[in-house]
Amino acid sequence: MPSEIICNTTGRETRLALMEEGRLAELHIDRGDARGYVGNVYKGRVVRVLPGMQAAFVDIGLDRAAFLYVGDIYQELLHMHEPPDEVADDAAPPAPEAKPRATSRAGQPAIQDLLSEGQEIVVQVAKDPIGTKGARLTTHIALPGRYLVFMPTVEHVGISRRIDRDKERRRLRDIVETHRSKGAGYIVRTVCEGQPAETLRADMDFLEKSWKRVQEGARSKGPPALLHAEYGLVLRAVRDLFDDDVERMVVDDKRLYDDIRTFMDDFMPSARERVHLYRGTEPIFDTYGVEAEVARATGRKVWLKSGGYLVIDQTEALMAIDVNSGKFVGSSSLEDTTLRINLEAVHEVVAQLRLRNIGGIIIIDFIDMDREQNRDKVYQALDEALKKDRARTNVLRISDLGLVEMTRKRTQEGLDRYLHDDCPTCNGTGHIRSLPTLAFEILREITRESARNSTGSIFVNVPPAVADLLYGAHYADLEQLEGQLGRRVVVRALGHYHPEQFEVYTRA
Repeated sequence: MPSEIICNTTGRETRLALMEEGRLAELHIDRGDARGYVGNVYKGRVVRVLPGMQAAFVDIGLDRAAFLYVGDIYQELLHMHEPPDEVADDAAPPAPEAKPRATSRAGQPAIQDLLSEGQEIVVQVAKDPIGTKGARLTTHIALPGRYLVFMPTVEHVGISRRIDRDKERRRLRDIVETHRSKGAGYIVRTVCEGQPAETLRADMDFLEKSWKRVQEGARSKGPPALLHAEYGLVLRAVRDLFDDDVERMVVDDKRLYDDIRTFMDDFMPSARERVHLYRGTEPIFDTYGVEAEVARATGRKVWLKSGGYLVIDQTEALMAIDVNSGKFVGSSSLEDTTLRINLEAVHEVVAQLRLRNIGGIIIIDFIDMDREQNRDKVYQALDEALKKDRARTNVLRISDLGLVEMTRKRTQEGLDRYLHDDCPTCNGTGHIRSLPTLAFEILREITRESARNSTGSIFVNVPPAVADLLYGAHYADLEQLEGQLGRRVVVRALGHYHPEQFEVYTRA
């Protein structure tokens, strides 16, 4: 489908929007001091080994230690930073009297047999820090290029599933198999389709030289050290998103425009003329209608064209998406109306997953359908729509309750978390205690305070709205309590109090 890439720079913030058929499909943000780390290769130092979790914490120079699971360790790379003669000594088999090695649940050596505190190790960031969690690491290095992804630890050649012609797949595989280094592998990206052998060989040479620089840095630098940095947001997007479907890319920053054109001169000269410098006076996102789409992207309720709507809620463990018929009443049977709403919702759900960068466990509650063939139609439509999503997904069939369980690979914070902070009033819960609830709680606290301190007046500091309620609808309750306790109760309204804050104390 035809698409555009719109790039806006404001101070240190860069926003990149992928528009598909005039609608915002993806939004990526880089704020300089909060840029992503995925793809960066580091030389780190193990700071803690956790046998109970079969994981280790590794210092790679970020604010929080990153974590490495035993299943993400490629043993041959553990000593890459050491001189060859040392590798040979360390790689020698254990003496016969050595104790048997522990194993992890997967049957491979346990983490405590592979790593030790203080050990130096070469790792790549697989997932950015999210919330309170540190970055996730792997030792299975992957270096992406324009046409290929180089995997020095995996002897395998994979072809993008979006290249569907068997003859073309065989041609590309033969080119890569002929020129790849022994023991290394490649993934052939979708943009390789139709490219000549010379282009692929040039990309392979570039990636293998990059890997050699990583190896040299691993031997010469001390941890923590950055050995290979992924491109910034814009050049990474040019490399990964700029394909034949992109009609143009519009950039409003001259320096960034020059950087993109230089990058294209080296890797994709034929696409250079599709990059344009924006010269308008109105903000670029306003001109192309992106700003309004961004505002819509983080709302809890998303309306469908038919009058139905989605409700999207984030919980601690998963994302729940509820499909509702709303104003849509259909024109024939209830089953047909339900099917139409669910099919329309499928495309909006996938669009929201991409736009909001929703990851982890996702539950979609479709409107109940009685016929199994209709449930199959909705499932197949969802499976087909997800093919446009570059993130890896796994979807289970619709249950009898109309629920779809799925997972989507998460590599960075979702858009909502990136753009918003938790509300300081409700602390992110979305609600606070009601005024009557607070009023009765305060009356109970007055009773407790009277039991703790038997003499003097009782003072109650509350927000103005609660004071109005206590001296209004609940004034009789307050008077009755004063009579029961034989104490004077003074309620004071304090405008700077949090809506749920109150204080009860005695003063002689």
